[in-house]
Amino acid sequence: MGTGLYEQDFYAWAKRNSELLRAGRLSEADVDNIAEELESMGRSEKRALVARLAVLIAHLLKWKYQPALRSNSWKYTIKEQRRKVGKILEDSPSLKRQIDALFSEAYEDAILLAAKETGLTEEDFPSRCPYTFEVVMDDSHWPE
Repeated sequence: MGTGLYEQDFYAWAKRNSELLRAGRLSEADVDNIAEELESMGRSEKRALVARLAVLIAHLLKWKYQPALRSNSWKYTIKEQRRKVGKILEDSPSLKRQIDALFSEAYEDAILLAAKETGLTEEDFPSRCPYTFEVVMDDSHWPE
């Protein structure tokens, strides 16, 4: 199934190739582009996890470093991101094997986000995340 359709009409290409795969007609399928799309999907899941963790950690930092400004909005963002991170890991459990590296990456993004949203500087936050992944995901944890 040629590259032309892939470039012209992604939906039609995907539908056609899924039909070919289900029918066992692998020799007719656009294997190279299918492989590329699968790899891309994996990268997207990884990016989504890092982004959700960054928002979660940023809000935990805001919660800790600006207690006078705590709001229901922050509280519900923390709860929502915990749920969504959990869902990503439930759907893609193999990402758990990379959680240390992804968590570090997320913390770098979280500092930038927290600094932007609080008016504090990056240097006002610890250079290393003050929380473990387990603490960040703990529904009963609220930094004081």
